[in-house]
Amino acid sequence: MSKELEIRQHNALTSARYDYTELQQDLMFFIISKLRPDNKDSYSLSIMELSRLTGKKYNAAYLHKATADMGSRVLEVLTEKSYKQIWMFQQVEYHLGQGIIEFDLTKHILPYLFDLKDNFTSYELAAALRLTSKYAKRIYPLCSQWKDLGETKKYDLQEFKRMLGLLDDKGNEKMKQINELRGKVLDIAVKQINEHTELHVSYKLEKVGRSFKNIIFTVKPQALADPIPFDLVATAQPLPGVQQSHFDNAARILDELRITDAKHRQTILASAAHVAEVNRYNHDLKTGKVKASRNPGGLLLVRLGLVAAKVPAVAK
Repeated sequence: MSKELEIRQHNALTSARYDYTELQQDLMFFIISKLRPDNKDSYSLSIMELSRLTGKKYNAAYLHKATADMGSRVLEVLTEKSYKQIWMFQQVEYHLGQGIIEFDLTKHILPYLFDLKDNFTSYELAAALRLTSKYAKRIYPLCSQWKDLGETKKYDLQEFKRMLGLLDDKGNEKMKQINELRGKVLDIAVKQINEHTELHVSYKLEKVGRSFKNIIFTVKPQALADPIPFDLVATAQPLPGVQQSHFDNAARILDELRITDAKHRQTILASAAHVAEVNRYNHDLKTGKVKASRNPGGLLLVRLGLVAAKVPAVAK
């Protein structure tokens, strides 16, 4: 194997065999966006923030099933030297009434998640969250690894199906007919990637004899049709001197108060003083020290000095 190919296959998670639903892949990308260099294995995630990023609504039962299945499903990582079975979570805790999920990741999955994060910008992670096909979410990072060369390596079609969870080791196969694979997997994935990411991709199926044997993707950069209106990095990096729990709590409070303006969020979460004030304000709001039944988010922005207070009109 060439040195260049080794580098491009270093992120084994991209080509690992696993079958996650659309929601499960969103949760994985969301976790990746929150990873920090201190290698901490516990991360608190706001359901409301995930909903804001994806534009989707989530109910508790759906989330509970998704994380339970993720915890029990194995991720198979195959290299030239080893075959590994890896699990994602040690445990998952839901903080009831707060809209917070706390994930304890296994020590074995962390290096693979960090490798994947290193290969993506915040905009690429955001684009991945906008894709709705679970197959598009798998094919997009696969193509992204090869975007500087213009095409991916040639993938054996059967191994490609194993990567996508369409074929297991017992020979159970979904999308057996090539037209079904094209129509229900490849064409939908390519369309979504081209519409929602910075890549323009196409694919070619190669025959050996009378059967299709290989698949290869062409990959070209393109300008995004729609600018992505959020920055995952802004909520992923803690501030010096600020406890991670305080930082995460401040981000969650902004979600609860419907403060979604990107500039306001970035200004608030980039300031230790603002983060402290957000947490203090939330406490005062919950204990009744502050009365703001009509627009608590607006009042917080006034207290932070980010917007001017509205002066009531004088009746004539």
